[in-house]
Amino acid sequence: MGLVIFLVLLGAFFLVAELVFLPGAILGSLLALSSYGAAAFFGFSRFGLTGGVVTIVAILLLSLVVTVLSMRAKTWQRLALKDKVTGASMESPSQKVAIGDKGVAVSRLSPMGKVEVGGKIFEAKSLDVYIDQRSEVEVIGFENFTILVKKL
Repeated sequence: MGLVIFLVLLGAFFLVAELVFLPGAILGSLLALSSYGAAAFFGFSRFGLTGGVVTIVAILLLSLVVTVLSMRAKTWQRLALKDKVTGASMESPSQKVAIGDKGVAVSRLSPMGKVEVGGKIFEAKSLDVYIDQRSEVEVIGFENFTILVKKL
């Protein structure tokens, strides 16, 4: 009797895993079906026709209850992550440099390279085709973590 109950509960666990944690992976469904099948087999073989029918009814009812509870949104809200990530991996250059600031090309910009503005080195993109090293540049905008510059 304990083995049948254990297999039914194990099948319910795999069903929840499939519905909530691994949707579409099929692994949880296959394991749930295997557990349910083994429980039904042992129910019929050890307890006869009545025990097998009771096992199948228990499997169907438990599966229905588990599916309904798993699909309700409020059931898993306690496990859901509520924190929001507001940080960034690096600071945006727009926080340290302003449009109109002047600097010097540290490397050749063709069209990407490095510029020094305000004593700090930044990745830059030239709107001109090429800007030679040690040329004076002016900040004209920002694109993600890149400074847009033009030659003075």
